Amino acid sequence: MMETAEQRAIEQLSQYRQKQARIHALSTYSVGAGITVSRLKEDDQLQELHAKLRRLPSYMYLSKHEQQLELVANAYMDTYPAGITAQKRAVPVDISDDEDRKLLLELKGKIQKVIVARGYDVRDDIDAILDRLAELQDLQAEVNRVDFLLETLRGYRPNDAYLLRLIYVEGLNNAEIAENSQVTERTIDRRRKAAESEYIKLAR
Repeated sequence: MMETAEQRAIEQLSQYRQKQARIHALSTYSVGAGITVSRLKEDDQLQELHAKLRRLPSYMYLSKHEQQLELVANAYMDTYPAGITAQKRAVPVDISDDEDRKLLLELKGKIQKVIVARGYDVRDDIDAILDRLAELQDLQAEVNRVDFLLETLRGYRPNDAYLLRLIYVEGLNNAEIAENSQVTERTIDRRRKAAESEYIKLAR
């Protein structure tokens, strides 16, 4: 039996607290070396910064010694692989010049530190980690969607939005709300159905 738009909208509301709990659980999932899945999302910002820096002359953001590392890397490396582990393997160290070999070994060591910091040498189940990261992002988007709809509803029917938040976000039942509001459960049930109807109109 195909699920209707109305059923999907109410299901989104009903699963709000469960999804929030799952988001919390995923956020604390360790990928190793003290790094959690939620921290991996920050790598996107680091990658953006790195891309911007690469468009600038290196003397504007690298120290003199770092510029030496860059020069020797450019001299001995034809390409730069996408993956950081592949980059480490690509750094040549079997060369005759002692000074250059020393710099390349230092560069290899720096890459290894990044690998350790990201936990890639601790956990080898990268597919599982990426699955959790994707799930976290999807769940966050779904929760944000519900928050947006409730906030939109609050703009023209604040009482409806407030009631739905009490029920689906705070987890209160009709009896608890009725007692706090000093009205009957029947009244709360009637208001709830009206509020859900307005929410469904927005969610379509």
